[in-house]
Amino acid sequence: MLKVQKLESGYGPMQVLWGPDIEVKPGTITSLLGPNGAGKSTLLWTILGSVKARSGTVHFEGQDVTALPPHKKVDLGIAMVPEGKHLFKEMTVYDNLIMGAYRKEAQEVRDENLEIVYSMFPILKERHAQKAGSLSGGQQQMVTISRALMTRPKLIMMDEPSQGLAPKLVHEIFETIEKMKEEVGLTILLVEQNAAASLDAADYVYVMHEGSIKAEGTPDVIKGSDEIKEAYLGM
Repeated sequence: MLKVQKLESGYGPMQVLWGPDIEVKPGTITSLLGPNGAGKSTLLWTILGSVKARSGTVHFEGQDVTALPPHKKVDLGIAMVPEGKHLFKEMTVYDNLIMGAYRKEAQEVRDENLEIVYSMFPILKERHAQKAGSLSGGQQQMVTISRALMTRPKLIMMDEPSQGLAPKLVHEIFETIEKMKEEVGLTILLVEQNAAASLDAADYVYVMHEGSIKAEGTPDVIKGSDEIKEAYLGM
């Protein structure tokens, strides 16, 4: 579904990505692991187009989308859940969710998508009229994820979805990520500092360091390598 080849990008004179290659297959969870500053978030933003690629290519469903602006990529079915909780805090939960359904395709199935979201996060249905800013941190993260789901994506990229959450909520978020794959049929590219939870959820794993891919394989392969765990994952 997604194929990234020799991608290079950065900010001003600082280059961050040094030619990583990754492939995300349909209907899978692909985890991107590595220490802080490895370039994981920059890779997601470059795929989306918010950071301009200097060289290399991004293909989505066989189409070269490298140079497309972010809104065009969203139209093709790529969604991003950024790090942190980027909500309209004075608006209700419901209004925040509806803001995600701005694509024509998403508008046509808005009510259906809303029911899917409410089935995954019943607490959001219960609190649909409450201001988003008054929710707990975990519930705000649920709204952020759900708003991305309302765009009716084919691929959803998630940047540190469990950041700052209590262990119980981390578990709930990862259960939701697996539901998104199993029940909704989404393809997921996941950046996470929580290596253990990511390895448990993933179908395939890339390990990134200093803007390059240093290792890849199934979760069992990564878990079985003491060298990879010690050098890059702090495990």
